[in-house]
Amino acid sequence: RSKCLEPSEENDNVSSLKEQNISLHCLSQQKCIVVFALVCCFAVLVALIFSAVDIWGQDEDGITENNCNTNCRIVLVENIPEDLYYSDNGTLYLPLNLGLLSLLDSAEKTVEIVSSHWNLNATDMKQIHPSAWQGQEVFKRLLNLHLHQKTLKIASDLNHKDSSELKQLAKHGAEVHYLNMTALTKGQMHASFWVVDKKHIYIGSANMDWHSMAQMKELGVIIYNCSCLALDLHRMFTLFWQLEYKEFIPTIWSKRIFAISNIEKPHNLTLNDTNYDVFLSSSPNIFCPKGRTKDIDAIYKVISDAQRFIYVSVMDYLPLINRSNYHTENQVPLQREVLVLRRIKIRLLISCWKQTHPLTFNFVWSLMTLCTDLPNCSLEVKFFTPKDQYNNTFQTVNRNKFVVTDRAVYIGNFDWVGNDFTYNAGAGLTIIQKGAKPDKTNSTVIEQMKAIFEWDWYSRHAKSLQANKIPECIKQKLSKPASFKISPESMEGKDIF
Repeated sequence: RSKCLEPSEENDNVSSLKEQNISLHCLSQQKCIVVFALVCCFAVLVALIFSAVDIWGQDEDGITENNCNTNCRIVLVENIPEDLYYSDNGTLYLPLNLGLLSLLDSAEKTVEIVSSHWNLNATDMKQIHPSAWQGQEVFKRLLNLHLHQKTLKIASDLNHKDSSELKQLAKHGAEVHYLNMTALTKGQMHASFWVVDKKHIYIGSANMDWHSMAQMKELGVIIYNCSCLALDLHRMFTLFWQLEYKEFIPTIWSKRIFAISNIEKPHNLTLNDTNYDVFLSSSPNIFCPKGRTKDIDAIYKVISDAQRFIYVSVMDYLPLINRSNYHTENQVPLQREVLVLRRIKIRLLISCWKQTHPLTFNFVWSLMTLCTDLPNCSLEVKFFTPKDQYNNTFQTVNRNKFVVTDRAVYIGNFDWVGNDFTYNAGAGLTIIQKGAKPDKTNSTVIEQMKAIFEWDWYSRHAKSLQANKIPECIKQKLSKPASFKISPESMEGKDIF
Protein backbone atom coordinates (compact mmCIF):
# COMPACT_ATOMS: atom_id res chain seq x y z
CA ARG A 1 0.00 0.00 0.00
CA SER A 2 2.92 2.39 0.71
CA LYS A 3 4.39 1.80 -2.73
CA CYS A 4 1.20 3.04 -4.30
CA LEU A 5 1.86 6.45 -2.74
CA GLU A 6 5.56 6.87 -3.64
CA PRO A 7 6.33 9.65 -6.16
CA SER A 8 7.94 8.63 -9.43
CA GLU A 9 11.63 9.56 -10.06
CA GLU A 10 11.94 7.95 -13.50
CA ASN A 11 11.61 9.61 -16.92
CA ASP A 12 8.12 10.43 -18.06
CA ASN A 13 7.56 7.35 -20.21
CA VAL A 14 8.92 4.92 -17.66
CA SER A 15 7.17 6.80 -14.90
CA SER A 16 3.87 6.69 -16.74
CA LEU A 17 4.21 2.96 -17.35
CA LYS A 18 5.09 2.30 -13.72
CA GLU A 19 2.22 4.41 -12.52
CA GLN A 20 -0.17 2.42 -14.68
CA ASN A 21 1.24 -0.85 -13.36
CA ILE A 22 1.05 0.41 -9.81
CA SER A 23 -2.53 1.59 -10.34
CA LEU A 24 -3.51 -1.77 -11.78
CA HIS A 25 -1.77 -3.50 -8.90
CA CYS A 26 -3.54 -1.33 -6.34
CA LEU A 27 -6.88 -1.85 -8.10
CA SER A 28 -6.29 -5.60 -8.06
CA GLN A 29 -5.48 -5.47 -4.36
CA GLN A 30 -8.63 -3.49 -3.66
CA LYS A 31 -10.74 -5.98 -5.59
CA CYS A 32 -9.20 -8.82 -3.60
CA ILE A 33 -9.94 -7.01 -0.36
CA VAL A 34 -13.56 -6.41 -1.41
CA VAL A 35 -14.02 -10.03 -2.51
CA PHE A 36 -12.44 -11.29 0.69
CA ALA A 37 -14.69 -9.03 2.77
CA LEU A 38 -17.78 -10.27 0.92
CA VAL A 39 -16.75 -13.88 1.44
CA CYS A 40 -16.21 -13.23 5.16
CA CYS A 41 -19.60 -11.53 5.46
CA PHE A 42 -21.27 -14.42 3.69
CA ALA A 43 -19.54 -16.93 5.98
CA VAL A 44 -20.59 -14.98 9.07
CA LEU A 45 -24.17 -14.78 7.77
CA VAL A 46 -24.33 -18.53 7.18
CA ALA A 47 -22.84 -19.15 10.62
CA LEU A 48 -25.42 -16.89 12.23
CA ILE A 49 -28.27 -18.58 10.40
CA PHE A 50 -27.29 -22.08 11.40
CA SER A 51 -25.82 -21.34 14.81
CA ALA A 52 -29.34 -21.43 16.28
CA VAL A 53 -29.83 -25.04 15.29
CA ASP A 54 -26.37 -26.34 14.54
CA ILE A 55 -26.67 -30.10 14.16
CA TRP A 56 -24.47 -30.75 11.17
CA GLY A 57 -22.77 -34.07 11.78
CA GLN A 58 -25.30 -35.14 14.42
CA ASP A 59 -24.99 -38.91 14.69
CA GLU A 60 -28.06 -40.91 13.71
CA ASP A 61 -26.30 -44.25 14.22
CA GLY A 62 -26.53 -45.15 10.57
CA ILE A 63 -30.34 -45.25 10.72
CA THR A 64 -32.00 -43.80 7.62
CA GLU A 65 -35.48 -43.55 6.20
CA ASN A 66 -34.62 -46.45 3.91
CA ASN A 67 -33.22 -48.95 6.40
CA CYS A 68 -35.26 -48.23 9.56
CA ASN A 69 -37.55 -50.80 11.16
CA THR A 70 -41.31 -50.67 10.51
CA ASN A 71 -42.37 -53.88 12.29
CA CYS A 72 -42.98 -52.68 15.83
CA ARG A 73 -44.57 -53.58 19.15
CA ILE A 74 -46.89 -51.10 20.88
CA VAL A 75 -47.94 -51.10 24.53
CA LEU A 76 -50.33 -48.71 26.27
CA VAL A 77 -49.10 -47.54 29.67
CA GLU A 78 -51.21 -45.89 32.32
CA ASN A 79 -51.21 -44.93 35.95
CA ILE A 80 -54.31 -45.58 38.04
CA PRO A 81 -54.06 -44.16 41.60
CA GLU A 82 -54.51 -46.73 44.34
CA ASP A 83 -57.54 -44.95 45.81
CA LEU A 84 -59.29 -44.51 42.47
CA TYR A 85 -61.71 -47.41 42.58
CA TYR A 86 -63.45 -48.99 39.61
CA SER A 87 -65.96 -51.83 39.51
CA ASP A 88 -63.22 -53.96 37.95
CA ASN A 89 -60.33 -52.50 39.93
CA GLY A 90 -56.79 -52.35 38.57
CA THR A 91 -55.13 -51.07 35.42
CA LEU A 92 -56.19 -52.29 32.02
CA TYR A 93 -52.65 -52.14 30.66
CA LEU A 94 -49.00 -51.88 31.73
CA PRO A 95 -48.41 -49.54 34.72
CA LEU A 96 -46.58 -46.37 33.67
CA ASN A 97 -43.58 -46.74 35.98
CA LEU A 98 -42.98 -50.34 34.82
CA GLY A 99 -43.18 -49.22 31.21
CA LEU A 100 -40.54 -46.52 31.75
CA LEU A 101 -38.32 -48.97 33.62
CA SER A 102 -38.62 -51.38 30.70
CA LEU A 103 -37.34 -48.64 28.38
CA LEU A 104 -34.35 -48.13 30.65
CA ASP A 105 -33.75 -51.90 30.62
CA SER A 106 -33.78 -51.78 26.81
CA ALA A 107 -31.31 -48.87 26.60
CA GLU A 108 -27.90 -49.73 25.18
CA LYS A 109 -26.38 -46.31 24.49
CA THR A 110 -28.60 -43.24 24.78
CA VAL A 111 -31.73 -42.11 26.60
CA GLU A 112 -33.21 -38.77 25.45
CA ILE A 113 -35.97 -37.17 27.53
CA VAL A 114 -38.04 -34.04 27.05
CA SER A 115 -39.91 -33.05 30.22
CA SER A 116 -40.45 -29.74 31.96
CA HIS A 117 -41.35 -30.72 35.51
CA TRP A 118 -39.06 -32.98 37.57
CA ASN A 119 -40.00 -34.22 41.04
CA LEU A 120 -39.63 -37.99 41.07
CA ASN A 121 -38.32 -38.03 44.66
CA ALA A 122 -41.42 -36.42 46.24
CA THR A 123 -39.46 -33.50 47.69
CA ASP A 124 -42.70 -31.47 47.86
CA MET A 125 -44.00 -33.67 50.69
CA LYS A 126 -43.11 -33.14 54.36
CA GLN A 127 -43.70 -36.83 54.85
CA ILE A 128 -42.92 -39.24 52.01
CA HIS A 129 -46.12 -40.74 50.63
CA PRO A 130 -46.25 -44.58 50.63
CA SER A 131 -46.66 -44.65 46.83
CA ALA A 132 -43.74 -42.31 46.09
CA TRP A 133 -41.38 -45.29 45.66
CA GLN A 134 -42.46 -45.68 42.03
CA GLY A 135 -41.08 -42.32 40.97
CA GLN A 136 -38.04 -42.77 43.16
CA GLU A 137 -37.20 -46.04 41.44
CA VAL A 138 -37.33 -44.39 38.00
CA PHE A 139 -35.07 -41.58 39.24
CA LYS A 140 -32.59 -44.04 40.75
CA ARG A 141 -32.34 -45.89 37.46
CA LEU A 142 -31.78 -42.64 35.55
CA LEU A 143 -29.14 -41.62 38.07
CA ASN A 144 -27.19 -44.83 37.51
CA LEU A 145 -27.19 -44.85 33.70
CA HIS A 146 -23.65 -43.46 33.60
CA LEU A 147 -22.38 -46.47 35.56
CA HIS A 148 -23.27 -48.61 32.55
CA GLN A 149 -21.70 -46.23 30.00
CA LYS A 150 -25.13 -45.02 28.85
CA THR A 151 -25.73 -41.37 27.94
CA LEU A 152 -28.67 -39.46 29.39
CA LYS A 153 -29.76 -36.26 27.60
CA ILE A 154 -32.54 -34.07 28.97
CA ALA A 155 -34.27 -31.02 27.49
CA SER A 156 -36.27 -28.97 29.98
CA ASP A 157 -37.73 -25.52 30.56
CA LEU A 158 -35.42 -22.76 31.82
CA ASN A 159 -38.09 -21.94 34.42
CA HIS A 160 -37.14 -25.21 36.14
CA LYS A 161 -33.38 -24.71 36.04
CA ASP A 162 -33.25 -24.76 39.85
CA SER A 163 -34.61 -28.31 39.96
CA SER A 164 -32.54 -30.25 42.51
CA GLU A 165 -33.15 -33.46 40.57
CA LEU A 166 -31.82 -32.06 37.29
CA LYS A 167 -28.76 -30.75 39.13
CA GLN A 168 -28.22 -34.15 40.71
CA LEU A 169 -28.59 -35.93 37.37
CA ALA A 170 -26.11 -33.48 35.80
CA LYS A 171 -23.57 -34.29 38.54
CA HIS A 172 -23.94 -37.95 37.61
CA GLY A 173 -23.12 -37.43 33.95
CA ALA A 174 -26.43 -36.36 32.45
CA GLU A 175 -26.37 -33.63 29.80
CA VAL A 176 -29.13 -31.11 30.49
CA HIS A 177 -30.20 -28.35 28.12
CA TYR A 178 -32.67 -25.63 29.11
CA LEU A 179 -35.00 -23.82 26.74
CA ASN A 180 -35.97 -20.22 27.40
CA MET A 181 -39.59 -20.72 26.43
CA THR A 182 -40.54 -17.25 27.66
CA ALA A 183 -38.21 -15.67 25.11
CA LEU A 184 -38.92 -18.18 22.34
CA THR A 185 -42.73 -18.29 22.39
CA LYS A 186 -43.94 -16.49 25.54
CA GLY A 187 -45.18 -19.91 26.62
CA GLN A 188 -44.11 -23.01 28.49
CA MET A 189 -42.87 -26.49 27.75
CA HIS A 190 -45.59 -29.14 27.93
CA ALA A 191 -43.80 -31.74 25.82
CA SER A 192 -43.27 -35.13 27.45
CA PHE A 193 -41.55 -37.91 25.50
CA TRP A 194 -38.60 -40.33 25.52
CA VAL A 195 -36.36 -41.64 22.75
CA VAL A 196 -34.15 -44.64 23.57
CA ASP A 197 -31.31 -45.64 21.22
CA LYS A 198 -33.36 -44.24 18.32
CA LYS A 199 -35.28 -47.53 18.50
CA HIS A 200 -37.92 -47.18 21.24
CA ILE A 201 -40.16 -44.26 22.25
CA TYR A 202 -42.61 -43.10 24.91
CA ILE A 203 -45.10 -40.26 24.53
CA GLY A 204 -47.96 -39.37 26.83
CA SER A 205 -49.47 -37.13 29.48
CA ALA A 206 -47.14 -37.87 32.39
CA ASN A 207 -44.48 -35.53 33.75
CA MET A 208 -41.32 -36.78 35.41
CA ASP A 209 -43.10 -36.38 38.71
CA TRP A 210 -43.93 -38.87 41.46
CA HIS A 211 -47.58 -37.80 41.27
CA SER A 212 -47.68 -39.02 37.66
CA MET A 213 -46.27 -42.38 38.74
CA ALA A 214 -48.62 -42.79 41.69
CA GLN A 215 -51.39 -40.28 42.36
CA MET A 216 -52.47 -38.89 38.97
CA LYS A 217 -54.39 -40.71 36.30
CA GLU A 218 -52.07 -40.75 33.28
CA LEU A 219 -51.98 -42.39 29.87
CA GLY A 220 -49.23 -42.87 27.32
CA VAL A 221 -47.86 -45.25 24.73
CA ILE A 222 -44.55 -47.08 24.39
CA ILE A 223 -43.46 -48.38 20.99
CA TYR A 224 -40.55 -50.83 20.85
CA ASN A 225 -38.15 -51.66 18.01
CA CYS A 226 -39.54 -48.96 15.75
CA SER A 227 -36.51 -47.07 14.48
CA CYS A 228 -38.44 -45.25 11.71
CA LEU A 229 -40.69 -43.55 14.23
CA ALA A 230 -37.93 -43.23 16.84
CA LEU A 231 -35.63 -41.49 14.37
CA ASP A 232 -38.43 -39.04 13.61
CA LEU A 233 -39.01 -38.30 17.31
CA HIS A 234 -35.24 -38.06 17.82
CA ARG A 235 -35.20 -35.23 15.27
CA MET A 236 -37.88 -33.48 17.31
CA PHE A 237 -35.75 -33.97 20.42
CA THR A 238 -32.76 -32.52 18.57
CA LEU A 239 -34.78 -29.39 17.79
CA PHE A 240 -35.41 -28.88 21.52
CA TRP A 241 -31.81 -29.78 22.34
CA GLN A 242 -30.27 -27.22 19.99
CA LEU A 243 -32.45 -24.32 21.18
CA GLU A 244 -30.69 -24.15 24.53
CA TYR A 245 -30.54 -20.55 25.78
CA LYS A 246 -31.60 -19.23 22.37
CA GLU A 247 -33.86 -16.19 22.37
CA PHE A 248 -35.18 -16.52 18.82
CA ILE A 249 -36.43 -19.22 16.47
CA PRO A 250 -34.38 -19.57 13.26
CA THR A 251 -36.15 -18.86 9.99
CA ILE A 252 -34.04 -21.53 8.27
CA TRP A 253 -33.71 -25.00 9.78
CA SER A 254 -31.10 -27.64 9.10
CA LYS A 255 -32.47 -30.49 7.01
CA ARG A 256 -31.31 -32.87 9.72
CA ILE A 257 -34.38 -31.96 11.80
CA PHE A 258 -36.89 -32.05 8.97
CA ALA A 259 -39.84 -34.33 9.67
CA ILE A 260 -39.76 -37.84 8.27
CA SER A 261 -43.51 -38.34 8.69
CA ASN A 262 -46.46 -36.00 8.43
CA ILE A 263 -50.15 -35.89 7.66
CA GLU A 264 -49.56 -36.26 3.90
CA LYS A 265 -46.71 -38.76 4.20
CA PRO A 266 -47.24 -40.97 7.27
CA HIS A 267 -45.13 -43.94 8.28
CA ASN A 268 -46.66 -47.23 7.19
CA LEU A 269 -46.02 -49.31 10.32
CA THR A 270 -47.02 -52.73 11.56
CA LEU A 271 -47.96 -52.45 15.23
CA ASN A 272 -48.70 -55.77 16.90
CA ASP A 273 -49.34 -57.38 13.49
CA THR A 274 -51.84 -54.73 12.34
CA ASN A 275 -51.09 -52.10 9.68
CA TYR A 276 -51.35 -48.41 10.53
CA ASP A 277 -50.47 -45.01 9.13
CA VAL A 278 -48.55 -43.18 11.86
CA PHE A 279 -47.14 -39.66 12.06
CA LEU A 280 -45.83 -37.22 14.65
CA SER A 281 -46.95 -33.64 15.22
CA SER A 282 -45.78 -30.74 17.35
CA SER A 283 -46.60 -27.25 18.60
CA PRO A 284 -46.40 -24.29 18.43
CA ASN A 285 -46.24 -23.50 14.72
CA ILE A 286 -42.78 -21.95 14.88
CA PHE A 287 -41.47 -25.23 16.38
CA CYS A 288 -42.48 -27.03 13.18
CA PRO A 289 -39.65 -27.24 10.62
CA LYS A 290 -40.23 -28.41 7.07
CA GLY A 291 -42.69 -31.28 6.84
CA ARG A 292 -43.76 -31.35 10.49
CA THR A 293 -47.54 -31.48 11.03
CA LYS A 294 -49.03 -29.16 13.62
CA ASP A 295 -50.86 -30.74 16.57
CA ILE A 296 -54.09 -28.91 15.83
CA ASP A 297 -54.05 -30.22 12.24
CA ALA A 298 -53.47 -33.77 13.48
CA ILE A 299 -56.53 -33.47 15.74
CA TYR A 300 -58.58 -32.14 12.81
CA LYS A 301 -57.48 -35.11 10.74
CA VAL A 302 -58.59 -37.61 13.36
CA ILE A 303 -61.93 -35.87 13.91
CA SER A 304 -62.75 -35.25 10.25
CA ASP A 305 -62.10 -38.89 9.27
CA ALA A 306 -64.41 -40.29 11.95
CA GLN A 307 -67.48 -42.15 10.69
CA ARG A 308 -69.29 -43.42 13.80
CA PHE A 309 -67.95 -41.87 17.02
CA ILE A 310 -65.50 -39.35 18.48
CA TYR A 311 -64.41 -39.76 22.11
CA VAL A 312 -62.32 -37.00 23.69
CA SER A 313 -60.61 -37.23 27.08
CA VAL A 314 -58.80 -34.11 28.36
CA MET A 315 -58.00 -32.56 31.71
CA ASP A 316 -59.01 -29.01 30.76
CA TYR A 317 -61.39 -27.66 28.13
CA LEU A 318 -61.14 -23.91 27.57
CA PRO A 319 -61.48 -23.14 23.84
CA LEU A 320 -60.63 -19.46 23.70
CA ILE A 321 -60.09 -18.86 20.00
CA ASN A 322 -57.62 -16.39 18.52
CA ARG A 323 -59.01 -15.08 15.23
CA SER A 324 -55.53 -14.06 14.06
CA ASN A 325 -54.59 -17.73 13.93
CA TYR A 326 -55.97 -19.50 10.86
CA HIS A 327 -55.95 -22.98 12.32
CA THR A 328 -57.60 -22.21 15.65
CA GLU A 329 -60.16 -20.00 13.94
CA ASN A 330 -61.51 -23.06 12.13
CA GLN A 331 -61.74 -25.25 15.21
CA VAL A 332 -65.30 -24.24 16.12
CA PRO A 333 -66.90 -24.65 12.66
CA LEU A 334 -65.33 -28.11 12.37
CA GLN A 335 -66.79 -29.21 15.70
CA ARG A 336 -70.22 -27.90 14.77
CA GLU A 337 -70.10 -29.50 11.33
CA VAL A 338 -69.28 -32.89 12.84
CA LEU A 339 -71.94 -32.55 15.50
CA VAL A 340 -74.85 -31.15 13.51
CA LEU A 341 -74.34 -32.22 9.90
CA ARG A 342 -72.49 -35.52 10.06
CA ARG A 343 -74.50 -36.90 13.00
CA ILE A 344 -71.58 -38.64 14.67
CA LYS A 345 -71.74 -39.68 18.32
CA ILE A 346 -69.50 -37.37 20.36
CA ARG A 347 -68.51 -37.94 23.96
CA LEU A 348 -66.43 -35.39 25.84
CA LEU A 349 -64.84 -36.36 29.17
CA ILE A 350 -63.31 -33.45 31.11
CA SER A 351 -61.64 -33.42 34.51
CA CYS A 352 -63.43 -31.48 37.21
CA TRP A 353 -60.85 -30.31 39.73
CA LYS A 354 -59.73 -27.30 41.73
CA GLN A 355 -58.16 -25.60 38.69
CA THR A 356 -61.12 -26.10 36.35
CA HIS A 357 -62.11 -22.73 34.92
CA PRO A 358 -65.78 -21.79 35.49
CA LEU A 359 -66.13 -20.78 31.83
CA THR A 360 -65.59 -24.42 30.89
CA PHE A 361 -69.20 -25.15 31.79
CA ASN A 362 -70.42 -22.24 29.66
CA PHE A 363 -68.56 -23.63 26.67
CA VAL A 364 -69.97 -27.09 27.25
CA TRP A 365 -73.54 -25.82 27.49
CA SER A 366 -72.95 -23.82 24.30
CA LEU A 367 -72.05 -27.01 22.47
CA MET A 368 -74.90 -28.99 23.96
CA THR A 369 -77.49 -26.41 22.87
CA LEU A 370 -76.56 -27.21 19.26
CA CYS A 371 -78.30 -30.55 19.67
CA THR A 372 -81.55 -29.08 20.95
CA ASP A 373 -84.48 -30.26 18.83
CA LEU A 374 -82.15 -31.77 16.20
CA PRO A 375 -82.82 -35.40 15.30
CA ASN A 376 -79.86 -37.81 15.43
CA CYS A 377 -77.64 -35.18 17.07
CA SER A 378 -75.57 -36.85 19.75
CA LEU A 379 -73.33 -34.98 22.20
CA GLU A 380 -72.71 -36.25 25.71
CA VAL A 381 -70.48 -34.54 28.26
CA LYS A 382 -69.26 -35.92 31.56
CA PHE A 383 -66.89 -34.59 34.20
CA PHE A 384 -64.40 -36.89 35.85
CA THR A 385 -64.56 -36.01 39.54
CA PRO A 386 -62.56 -38.22 41.92
CA LYS A 387 -62.58 -37.21 45.57
CA ASP A 388 -59.73 -35.39 47.30
CA GLN A 389 -57.15 -37.66 48.84
CA TYR A 390 -54.64 -37.66 51.66
CA ASN A 391 -56.45 -35.10 53.86
CA ASN A 392 -56.99 -32.72 50.95
CA THR A 393 -53.25 -32.11 50.53
CA PHE A 394 -53.63 -32.91 46.85
CA GLN A 395 -56.31 -34.05 44.45
CA THR A 396 -56.37 -36.97 42.05
CA VAL A 397 -56.90 -35.70 38.51
CA ASN A 398 -57.53 -37.48 35.22
CA ARG A 399 -54.72 -36.02 33.09
CA ASN A 400 -55.38 -38.12 29.96
CA LYS A 401 -55.05 -36.19 26.69
CA PHE A 402 -56.33 -38.17 23.73
CA VAL A 403 -58.94 -38.42 21.01
CA VAL A 404 -60.14 -41.81 19.75
CA THR A 405 -62.53 -42.52 16.89
CA ASP A 406 -63.65 -45.62 15.03
CA ARG A 407 -60.66 -45.17 12.70
CA ALA A 408 -57.84 -43.39 14.53
CA VAL A 409 -56.34 -42.15 17.79
CA TYR A 410 -54.37 -39.04 18.72
CA ILE A 411 -52.27 -39.02 21.90
CA GLY A 412 -50.60 -35.75 22.88
CA ASN A 413 -49.28 -33.43 25.57
CA PHE A 414 -51.98 -30.76 25.40
CA ASP A 415 -55.40 -30.19 26.86
CA TRP A 416 -58.00 -28.45 24.72
CA VAL A 417 -57.04 -24.95 25.77
CA GLY A 418 -56.78 -22.66 22.75
CA ASN A 419 -53.59 -20.84 23.61
CA ASP A 420 -51.76 -24.06 24.54
CA PHE A 421 -51.38 -24.80 20.84
CA THR A 422 -50.29 -21.24 20.09
CA TYR A 423 -47.59 -20.67 22.69
CA ASN A 424 -46.63 -23.90 24.48
CA ALA A 425 -44.27 -26.62 23.25
CA GLY A 426 -45.71 -30.11 22.87
CA ALA A 427 -45.77 -33.24 20.74
CA GLY A 428 -48.41 -35.65 19.51
CA LEU A 429 -48.74 -39.09 17.94
CA THR A 430 -51.48 -40.01 15.45
CA ILE A 431 -52.27 -43.65 14.63
CA ILE A 432 -54.71 -44.45 11.81
CA GLN A 433 -55.80 -48.03 11.24
CA LYS A 434 -55.61 -49.41 7.69
CA GLY A 435 -58.06 -52.17 6.92
CA ALA A 436 -59.19 -55.01 9.17
CA LYS A 437 -56.97 -56.61 11.80
CA PRO A 438 -55.55 -60.01 10.76
CA ASP A 439 -55.89 -61.57 14.20
CA LYS A 440 -59.38 -61.34 15.63
CA THR A 441 -58.26 -62.60 19.04
CA ASN A 442 -56.08 -59.57 19.83
CA SER A 443 -57.51 -56.07 20.09
CA THR A 444 -56.14 -53.20 18.02
CA VAL A 445 -54.74 -49.96 19.41
CA ILE A 446 -58.01 -48.25 18.46
CA GLU A 447 -60.06 -50.83 20.35
CA GLN A 448 -57.79 -50.59 23.39
CA MET A 449 -58.05 -46.80 23.52
CA LYS A 450 -61.82 -47.00 23.12
CA ALA A 451 -61.95 -49.46 26.02
CA ILE A 452 -59.91 -47.11 28.23
CA PHE A 453 -62.24 -44.22 27.45
CA GLU A 454 -65.37 -46.29 28.15
CA TRP A 455 -63.83 -47.63 31.36
CA ASP A 456 -63.65 -44.04 32.61
CA TRP A 457 -66.94 -42.98 31.02
CA TYR A 458 -68.99 -45.65 32.79
CA SER A 459 -67.12 -45.42 36.10
CA ARG A 460 -68.56 -43.97 39.29
CA HIS A 461 -66.19 -41.00 38.89
CA ALA A 462 -67.76 -39.67 35.67
CA LYS A 463 -70.77 -37.45 36.26
CA SER A 464 -73.04 -35.77 33.76
CA LEU A 465 -73.43 -32.01 33.77
CA GLN A 466 -76.82 -31.12 35.21
CA ALA A 467 -78.82 -27.98 34.62
CA ASN A 468 -79.04 -25.52 37.52
CA LYS A 469 -76.50 -27.51 39.53
CA ILE A 470 -73.06 -26.13 40.31
CA PRO A 471 -70.34 -28.78 40.11
CA GLU A 472 -68.52 -29.40 43.37
CA CYS A 473 -65.11 -28.67 41.86
CA ILE A 474 -65.85 -24.99 41.20
CA LYS A 475 -68.12 -24.00 44.10
CA GLN A 476 -65.21 -22.44 45.97
CA LYS A 477 -63.94 -20.67 42.85
CA LEU A 478 -67.29 -18.98 42.27
CA SER A 479 -67.05 -17.31 45.68
CA LYS A 480 -63.97 -15.35 44.59
CA PRO A 481 -62.71 -13.74 41.34
CA ALA A 482 -61.74 -16.34 38.77
CA SER A 483 -58.06 -16.70 37.92
CA PHE A 484 -57.66 -16.99 34.17
CA LYS A 485 -55.48 -19.77 32.89
CA ILE A 486 -54.41 -17.26 30.24
CA SER A 487 -54.06 -13.57 30.99
CA PRO A 488 -56.93 -11.12 30.34
CA GLU A 489 -54.60 -9.13 28.07
CA SER A 490 -54.23 -12.16 25.81
CA MET A 491 -58.03 -12.33 25.42
CA GLU A 492 -58.17 -9.10 23.44
CA GLY A 493 -59.38 -9.91 19.96
CA LYS A 494 -60.41 -13.43 20.97
CA ASP A 495 -63.60 -15.20 19.99
CA ILE A 496 -65.41 -17.17 22.69
CA PHE A 497 -68.10 -19.60 21.64
